Amino acid sequence: MTPRLLLAALCLIGFAVPAHADGEVQKLITAADKARLDKYGETRKAALEEAKAGDPAEVKQLDALLAKPLVAFSDKDLTGNWKCRTIKAGGLSPLVIYGWFKCKVTDDGSGWRLQKISGSQRTAGRFFDDGEKRAIYLGSFSVNDDKARSYGSGPESDQVGYAFRNSATEWRIEFPAPYYESKLDIMEFKR
Repeated sequence: MTPRLLLAALCLIGFAVPAHADGEVQKLITAADKARLDKYGETRKAALEEAKAGDPAEVKQLDALLAKPLVAFSDKDLTGNWKCRTIKAGGLSPLVIYGWFKCKVTDDGSGWRLQKISGSQRTAGRFFDDGEKRAIYLGSFSVNDDKARSYGSGPESDQVGYAFRNSATEWRIEFPAPYYESKLDIMEFKR
């Protein structure tokens, strides 16, 4: 095959294959976090099964959140202030739903960045495209006003999750197998 034909064939293949995760995320994600995402489905299933043993009122809230249909990220800008809360499913307790705190999403020109700015458990990180209705979040966990480490600093602070949007005013991130306490953390966002 001539170089020109080879180039043409590669271009056709490139256009025929659907885009998946942003290439940059594949360069940044740690092997441990890639493994967590690879086991996302089974981890989520086990955590939600354990969560059923939680307080019935909280189980009802969790079920309502997870029953909401998913919509595309492409037609909405997430920047701005959000109220956010964490739901811990499975692990040390069957289900714990925390109160609302403050989060902020900014766009630095290379994509959305999240920062949880109140509450004792914080996160700061960035989103990467992973299809029409899902994004990958790579972030760093910190406590209180401790400075967040950069992503890739180690398993105690590294966070990975899938983000899903439910409407113009609601979305969430699901963190499979977080380092502390639970089998699945869900960070819920509302305006």
